[in-house]
Amino acid sequence: MSDNVSDTTVTHWITATPPTPNGDLHIGHLAGPYLAGDVLRRFLAAEGTGPVRYTTGLDDHQSYVPVRGLNDGGRKGDEVADGYGASIESVWRQAGADFDAIVRPRRDVGYHSAVQDFFSRLYDTGHIVARTRPLPYCTGCERWLYEAHLKGDCPHCGAGSNGNACEPCGRPNDCADLTDPVCTGCGATPELRDCERLYFPLAPWEEQLSAFWDEVDMPPHLRSLCERMRAEGLPEIAVSHPSEWGVPVPVAGFTDQRIYVWFEMAPGYLLEWTGAGETGPAPAPVQFFGFDNGYFHALLFPAAFRAYDPEIALPRAFVVNEFYRLEGLKFSTSRRHAIWAHEELARTSADVLRYHVLSDRPNGRQTSFGPAALAVSRERLAERWDGWLGRLFTAVAESGGVAPAEAPQGPAWERLRGRLTETVGQLREAYGIEGYDARRAIALLDEVVCLAEDFGYVNGFEGERPDGASAYRSALSAQLAVAAALSAWAAPALPYGSARLAALLGLAPEPRRVDAAALAPLAPGTPVAARPGAVFGA
Repeated sequence: MSDNVSDTTVTHWITATPPTPNGDLHIGHLAGPYLAGDVLRRFLAAEGTGPVRYTTGLDDHQSYVPVRGLNDGGRKGDEVADGYGASIESVWRQAGADFDAIVRPRRDVGYHSAVQDFFSRLYDTGHIVARTRPLPYCTGCERWLYEAHLKGDCPHCGAGSNGNACEPCGRPNDCADLTDPVCTGCGATPELRDCERLYFPLAPWEEQLSAFWDEVDMPPHLRSLCERMRAEGLPEIAVSHPSEWGVPVPVAGFTDQRIYVWFEMAPGYLLEWTGAGETGPAPAPVQFFGFDNGYFHALLFPAAFRAYDPEIALPRAFVVNEFYRLEGLKFSTSRRHAIWAHEELARTSADVLRYHVLSDRPNGRQTSFGPAALAVSRERLAERWDGWLGRLFTAVAESGGVAPAEAPQGPAWERLRGRLTETVGQLREAYGIEGYDARRAIALLDEVVCLAEDFGYVNGFEGERPDGASAYRSALSAQLAVAAALSAWAAPALPYGSARLAALLGLAPEPRRVDAAALAPLAPGTPVAARPGAVFGA
């Protein structure tokens, strides 16, 4: 849990979509919302423009949780959620995803009543209505089939899909409209039976949703989904299902049903805000999620918030990742196609893993993880980043072990400073809300190191000149200034190595802004540690 303190009233709120505790977190999860959101949180916290809140939750009531229990030999859903929930939170801590609040639906006092109050208000005001429509039913399992209990082909794109929503195209379905439906429990073909459920019509909110889409910052892929759904007619979304798992519906005649877990997430986000200790109105958040969760965040939640309270601030930006693949197929917890994050973190440091998944983040396009590519990232940090720092610290140690009295100067330094000043301007944009791009941020940090490394090699020859000792020490001062800047500039992405580097340079541990001011020489005589070994490549 972070502790962001500021004496200003400006507040930034960042959310990451809650994961389903039906399995451990995998590398795809880290490459998606969780580390990316943490990078933005750290950047904004260092800016000092106001308190930053980074929040998430655990999606305990997903039907995938009890289904996982059934597939594991009959374990109870509570056991599945608790076990994997603890594992997920442990991975977040190890990877440095520093949340201010984590909502735990089955354990947080008042969670059920808050979700039910949200639902009741929308029902009482006529925004949630009863509809009798077909729903698949498995006679062998004696179970209504929805979400994880059902699979078939999406009525919109034809891809394989579970009930209620299709991951590949991001579109909702009504379960009965899946083609070639199959019960995931026994593999039988279900029959369709009429079932009365509660629905939330989206069409009445078309005008307000369109206005919201004009304002919110979101990528073209998600905007295309929104506009296609609007053009084809916004659907009614089933917000209750006959089930025993989840939050009971607080409406007479439907108390044996449970609130659709994705509709439950709307009030869940509001509880994330209060769970972070805030009592006032929430600011417009920046929301991180995968494209397969796009329709929920861009259509269902904004419409539900408008129905509940028109004064709720809708998101200012959506930061959306595409699928991260493993060996050509999407990472999947339910299908057990994954490299588990806790296993990778046992053999790879958090900074190395953060560097790799951020540099390979599926931003705007799908990317693919592979052990060989991770090895390349590990080697780059060890040989380029730590290699340059090791040579620099060794040279300083051989020159007295303190920051030289000579200041950086000369044409080569002025060129380097100009290039670095331009680079950090681009880095600020890549870290910031409007132009957020973690993949570009890593590339720019690589550029900083390459520039410093080239400068170090070229100006190392100053020491071979008969009268070049002063110029050589000036070049060391210049490199120490770049190292000091790197400890600030890399901190949002690689917090652990950045903290180690700052300590080696005798700098205060407090976060520093990512700006040109960080490119400042150390005070003459400042003790500098001897060759440190691994800094970022640890």
